[in-house]
Amino acid sequence: MTISKRFFRLRFVALLWIGLTVCLAAAGSAHADTIAVQRASLQADGTGWDLDARFDFELNSSLEDAVNKGIPLYFTTEFDLTRARWYWFDEQPVSVTQTLRLSFQPLTREYRVSSGGGLQQGFPSLKEALAVIKHVTSWRVIERNQVQPGESYTASVRMQLDTALMPKPFQVDAVNNRDWTLASDWKRFTFTVAERVK
Repeated sequence: MTISKRFFRLRFVALLWIGLTVCLAAAGSAHADTIAVQRASLQADGTGWDLDARFDFELNSSLEDAVNKGIPLYFTTEFDLTRARWYWFDEQPVSVTQTLRLSFQPLTREYRVSSGGGLQQGFPSLKEALAVIKHVTSWRVIERNQVQPGESYTASVRMQLDTALMPKPFQVDAVNNRDWTLASDWKRFTFTVAERVK
């Protein structure tokens, strides 16, 4: 076998190996855990709008094991409101987040869901606690003075497991461990502000 033939054969094998590695990596990422946004809408009450959204997901065995060992999990929901402008960057009158903390109390055998506002609820099962996290309701996201009557906006919402809020040792592990990746894509919908009645 000449040197040139050997070179091309080695090059072909190397390219084949790289291609196989890329395919396996893509297949692995395709199985990453995701959160599905089942629905999202805005409910008006005269002074502003509340977000009502339903998410669907399951905790993998690693996350469930972590909770049961006393490691809290943080689920952050993000809401953005934008309006396209032809003469400048898009206007973004609203960009807010809400985080719920899921934890387990071994002494009482109780799962707890708490928010930064001090609200805390206890549940006898993980399934019941997750049901509360999966349904975001009565969350004030837009005040009436933040939007213009008659204008149309794009509302966007998503949820993710917020590993940045976890204790430092687990943050490091989460960066390198796909089991700690749990997030949804952005769910976008059109929101038109009703004209004010004169």
